[in-house]
Amino acid sequence: MDAGEVRHWNADVNGVSIHVAERGPEDGPAVLLLHGFPELWLSWRHQMAALAARGFRALAPDLRGYGDSSAPSDPAAYSIFHIVGDVVALLDHLQLTKVFVVGHDVGAQVAWHLCLFRPDRVRAAVVLGVPYFARHARPITEAFAAFGDGFYINQFQEPGRAESAFANYDVATVLKKFYSIEIDVLSAPPGVEIIDFLEASPSPLPWISEEELDQYAEKFQKSGFTGPLNYYRMMETNWRLLAPWNQAKITVPVKFIAGDKDTGVQSFGIEKYIKSGEFKSNVPDLEVTIIEGHHFLQQEQAERVNSEIISYLVKFTSQAPSS
Repeated sequence: MDAGEVRHWNADVNGVSIHVAERGPEDGPAVLLLHGFPELWLSWRHQMAALAARGFRALAPDLRGYGDSSAPSDPAAYSIFHIVGDVVALLDHLQLTKVFVVGHDVGAQVAWHLCLFRPDRVRAAVVLGVPYFARHARPITEAFAAFGDGFYINQFQEPGRAESAFANYDVATVLKKFYSIEIDVLSAPPGVEIIDFLEASPSPLPWISEEELDQYAEKFQKSGFTGPLNYYRMMETNWRLLAPWNQAKITVPVKFIAGDKDTGVQSFGIEKYIKSGEFKSNVPDLEVTIIEGHHFLQQEQAERVNSEIISYLVKFTSQAPSS
């Protein structure tokens, strides 16, 4: 089947304009692809081609704050209710009652919470890099405080601070610094901004061409980093908002994929959590696959990730899409 061209459109939903890239037949099983930080719909380019070639309808939005979607400046516009609300409103706009959801990094958190809030809208999910943690009695920001001021999430909390530090570099360099991360804990020495501490790979990254990096940079140059950083600034507010879901489990079927060298897996005891029974107790219908790779797995190991996603999703289609 011809995968077709990528189609682009915007929808006015939930009080914002959301840009969506789409590929594949409009009558195919819909797969919603949710990107992470600092990324765009473009981070799913390999998955969109593979899914479309198998008869799926791949839908990859720029999340609120990113790319060609609306980017409110107020952190309060980036609660988990706003972001998941955008996704639900987008599904309503498309008249899709139930979809497959794939999420990575920040998009993983959105995917988990879509499954938590609206399991009726999700056929099954594939989540990359960030496992689900049930809400606990104390906010995660308290645990992060112990890492000190050099820890990236702590630096991201203060409005304008990271933006000001990022502005000392061209946008492509800022992105490449994040894309080159291979350290276990993203924490800078005392008095150093995290963006100054991170090093961009001196050679081209094997999984992103200079032309693709320029495409990312062009969009971030236009929309800025405040929207993406505001997601981190809402972490404590989100914890308060999630009180009704305290200790709630994810009930939809989920496949979790992580890279064995992903900084997010190697730190904070997350690897132990994933491999212990605790993760599965919070997500009872769970499959876990650890593959070789770092954080930006769907780009770095595109063919393997494509295979893992498609082999999982076809189990839930009444008839496996033809290739």
